Amino acid sequence: MAGTVSQASLLLQKQLKDLAKNPVDGFSAGLVDDSNVFEWQVTIIGPPDTLYDGGYFNAIMTFPQNYPNSPPSVRFTSEMWHPNVYPDGRVCISILHPPGEDPNGYELASERWTPVHTVESIVLSIISMLSSPNDESPANIEAADCREKRDEFKKKVRHIVRKSQEML
Repeated sequence: MAGTVSQASLLLQKQLKDLAKNPVDGFSAGLVDDSNVFEWQVTIIGPPDTLYDGGYFNAIMTFPQNYPNSPPSVRFTSEMWHPNVYPDGRVCISILHPPGEDPNGYELASERWTPVHTVESIVLSIISMLSSPNDESPANIEAADCREKRDEFKKKVRHIVRKSQEML
């Protein structure tokens, strides 16, 4: 690598090595392209005992140049039907929101991004989100409304789980 390597790049390389040495149940992660440590491919296995159980969901994590001071963005590239995932696949959870006070007043500063988060803690938060959707401030209004109609919601989720299994 030419010149000095940014602190963010070094930190992400370390996190990648740590995950390779000590894999975590429930997901796998690696670089989309070996020449870019700021873009990761993540595969999340649907958590057991949830509607997403048995599914394999791919996502892209894009890290800013000033990571860990700012959060990455995470976007599912696999089809996803969830109240906290925008229709375009972007994940909406508090820890991925910029640090500090919430301009809308929905979240406490302590619920938002802090530099202590790692790739592992981010993905584990997304897995937790799959297990326990937050219907209070949905990113996907249609999915949140559909949760009221439990059978319809289950049917849509079963469909995306089957579809994800076919992609293997």
